[in-house]
Amino acid sequence: MNFESTRRRLTEKQADTVDRLTKAAVEVLREEGFAGLTVRSVAGIAGVAPATAYTYFSSKEHLVAEVFWRRLAASPQPVDKGLDRTGRVVAVLRHIALLVADEPELAGAVTNALLGRDPDVEHLRARIGLEIRDRLATALGEGHDPDVLEALELLYAGGLVRAGMGYGSYAQFADRLETSAKLILE
Repeated sequence: MNFESTRRRLTEKQADTVDRLTKAAVEVLREEGFAGLTVRSVAGIAGVAPATAYTYFSSKEHLVAEVFWRRLAASPQPVDKGLDRTGRVVAVLRHIALLVADEPELAGAVTNALLGRDPDVEHLRARIGLEIRDRLATALGEGHDPDVLEALELLYAGGLVRAGMGYGSYAQFADRLETSAKLILE
């Protein structure tokens, strides 16, 4: 999949470089955690010059936000399978919550990164938020109450912060999302 960079459109060669950088970032996170992640260390593993890496990513937060955006964008929307509205919403929330659940260092880094002030992170945060909103709106169905949609977005965002702060695992976060979404929807 050829993703458009948050900073510019990419040629095939540039897209390959960005792909190598995002994969290397996950490797560094697994070994060093978010505190040990630097754009320079990622560049070394990806086999590119640090200056090249910085042409694509303004900060480590930007790099981690891009990793999450790519995972979200590449993940299919959960299939309806005859679920009712609550079941569809729960499936969407669980799917998004579990995208990085089996990679605790990445999951924690995503929370840290998405809270950043970097303009490139803000751009990705908006794209991620719109994608999650669209998925939830689709799950809610035609004529849904916008306040319910916003409550579900707040539920997800609050849960992400709680999990990132260490108040449970991301798998537990997915379970709590399900319980809380049912309270909102039923």
